Amino acid sequence: MLVHPQFDPIAINLGPLAVHWYGVTYLIAFGLFLWLASVRARMPQHAAVGWTKRDVDDVLFYGVLGVVLGGRLGYCLFYKPDYYIHHLAEVFAVWKGGMSFHGGLLGVLFGLWLFGRQRRRGFFEVSDLIAPCVPTGIMAVRLGNFVNGELWGRPAPADLPWAMVFPQANDGGIARHPSQLYQAAGEGLLLFIILWFYARKPRATGQISGVFMMGYGALRFMAEYFREPDDFLGLRALNWSQGQWLSLPMILAGAAIFAWATKRNARPV
Repeated sequence: MLVHPQFDPIAINLGPLAVHWYGVTYLIAFGLFLWLASVRARMPQHAAVGWTKRDVDDVLFYGVLGVVLGGRLGYCLFYKPDYYIHHLAEVFAVWKGGMSFHGGLLGVLFGLWLFGRQRRRGFFEVSDLIAPCVPTGIMAVRLGNFVNGELWGRPAPADLPWAMVFPQANDGGIARHPSQLYQAAGEGLLLFIILWFYARKPRATGQISGVFMMGYGALRFMAEYFREPDDFLGLRALNWSQGQWLSLPMILAGAAIFAWATKRNARPV
């Protein structure tokens, strides 16, 4: 079995400033989003309704705020509410770690609503544009999790060729699934390929967003079977993890949005 390479978490030292790999992966995520969203804004179906590079820049600004604030608040509320209700001063101590994708998603959705209201664009018009651009960012951040040796997987058969020991787990050398790489490949690369090709043709408003919600929710739900549950939570009802219970509403909401968009036969975007 393999042993986690134990990467140095610091990518670059600039005098007293240390740039961590995790921060680098977020920068890569935002850079990929900016590039891909700019490509989509130039597609005929989007350019025809006035999308510009400036719109993409502004959407990124709202999205970054949503990811950071929503991700942190979501972690505090979804994973450690009892702790943070008694340690309110630590809610915004992001340097101590703790971000939730599902909370970040809610933050981004709120940011998109604000952007759409300001520009007088429908919510799903905005979300359909950016949805295919999100999975590459998820992939980058999951790779950052792997570099940090965090969010490791559940115990794996020792004869699994890619089973890996994570010394950070302090578990006596148990072989585990490198679930961060599973998530990077599934929620990141695979979901990107599906959405990018699906969204190349004009679709009814809301359909692309619905596919994203269903796709991410389903892939995250499956990946959670290989990811070690948070030690302070363990498994919940039905032996599902907190991540699975948070993904289930995404799948249902995505299916409802897709069905609504299809039935409504909204104008293509």
